Amino acid sequence: MRRRAVRSTALAGLVATMVLAPAVGRAQPAQTQRPEGQIPDRGRPTARGDEIPVFDYDAYFPGTWEFEWRVPESPLGSGGMIEGTEVYAPSEDGQYYTSQIDARGPDGPFTSASRIIYLAEQKTFTRYDTDSRGFEIFRAGRIGGDLGGFYTIHYETPAFEVNGQQVQLRMITRLVSPVNYKVEARISIDGGPFTNFGNAWWTKNVPGVTTPR
Repeated sequence: MRRRAVRSTALAGLVATMVLAPAVGRAQPAQTQRPEGQIPDRGRPTARGDEIPVFDYDAYFPGTWEFEWRVPESPLGSGGMIEGTEVYAPSEDGQYYTSQIDARGPDGPFTSASRIIYLAEQKTFTRYDTDSRGFEIFRAGRIGGDLGGFYTIHYETPAFEVNGQQVQLRMITRLVSPVNYKVEARISIDGGPFTNFGNAWWTKNVPGVTTPR
């Protein structure tokens, strides 16, 4: 009886070793945490008197984003689809932020380098873009939020000259989730009425969470 018990115990140990062996030393996939929204979970429904947190730029923008934007023909270029990437980062001295766009549009590839200043307490943004297509854009705006977790930036540019014409832009940037934002743009040419300049989507490239196009 004792030999049989020892033999059964040894057999059980061998089976367990065979079952568990493949898992030993196997590399487990890295778990990447999905970015969270900036409205805290209070454990209850939001109330009218709840305070909306100041928007945290460092928790949202820095990183690589992919975007696509279908635009109409304008002094800025031919109509069609623009696709590319935008990389946001802090400046080396930490006094402002930068972004670098590498894109391809109907007229071919282009780049844009930006300097961005965000004054959190004043809830204001300014951004200066230098575009390889031969123009520069200065825009300023304010950011607001709601208790649903959505923040919105309202940008407007002064008129700037492109190919002999005066152009002005108005943009609404809707931060709809921790990994997506939408830009709704309107354009005025030579002082004319503002018309639709397309809607663009930016998607953040978070390894293990989002899938690059």
